[in-house]
Amino acid sequence: MGQTPEEFLNGVRDAKLVAIVRGTDSDAAVQTALSLMAEGFRYVEVALTTPNAADVIAAIRETAPDEAQVGAGTVLSIRDVADVVAAGAQFIVTPALAESIGAAVRCGLPVLAGAFTPTEVLEGMNRGATLVKLFPASVGGPRYLKALRDPFPDVPLIAVGGVGANDAKDYWDAGAVAVGPGSPLVGDAASGTGNLDKLRERARDYLRQAADYSPAEG
Repeated sequence: MGQTPEEFLNGVRDAKLVAIVRGTDSDAAVQTALSLMAEGFRYVEVALTTPNAADVIAAIRETAPDEAQVGAGTVLSIRDVADVVAAGAQFIVTPALAESIGAAVRCGLPVLAGAFTPTEVLEGMNRGATLVKLFPASVGGPRYLKALRDPFPDVPLIAVGGVGANDAKDYWDAGAVAVGPGSPLVGDAASGTGNLDKLRERARDYLRQAADYSPAEG
């Protein structure tokens, strides 16, 4: 069952993590997502650049835990939204201010809208995004995210792009409601030749950081 945008935002705030699976092998992408969920990830996005991404999303939904939410990433067009909704996606993620944002909002889906500049952050929220995805976050780092928070204190920002497990705390301290690890978390697991045991180790590292996190004082 999908979450309302409000439920989704509260859930992401609590989890502090949204995993990004961008694979080169369909079966491996399914196993990667399910392994992340088995370790405790509650929000997992499958990028549409993954081969047969809609089928991958549908396959994950069939066996995902009830509390897990399966999303579609790199959703750019209105047609993309229709395809991922049919596959069972429960939220969408965009890399930019694409036409898919409005289409997903009209469907009642939570949206993580990709943005980088202050103008884009504001436009993402004006289009109805549930959260704004600061991407690529590694270009400006936590200091840039904190600077964006000053004029937009009420905009929920998620840092995506090159966020390693050891970087997560700095982004949370800077005001990010969550981080979205992709390749630093998934590695080669979704390639068909990757090591799922190593993936699970990395997943536990991120989850441990989230569980142990306490906001900085002052």
